[in-house]
Amino acid sequence: MNAPVLNRRLVLEEAQRVADGAGGYGTVWAGLGVLWGEIRPGGGSEREGEGVTLSRARYRIVVRAAPPGAPSRPRPDQRLREGARVFRITAVTELDRHARYLVCHAEEEVVA
Repeated sequence: MNAPVLNRRLVLEEAQRVADGAGGYGTVWAGLGVLWGEIRPGGGSEREGEGVTLSRARYRIVVRAAPPGAPSRPRPDQRLREGARVFRITAVTELDRHARYLVCHAEEEVVA
């Protein structure tokens, strides 16, 4: 196996609930730290909605491994951000049998 090229600066983000002042709550995304990764394209799809087209692209994002339970280990309820691009993590698996790298299966949605 060739070592991945971790040349993309990604911010790991987690959703946090905040009070909205009217008895409810809203969601904000808080940065947990920076991970360096390699973004590999996957498949994609497109569907029409009410007046908009939603394009969804799937990616495999490879990052250096962290032990289970560590705050730097991505989870499916989190996302990775690269500038204005947002990748919602859908699953996390180990890339190799030595568990040196993780693969974050992710989706990027773009409204056109």
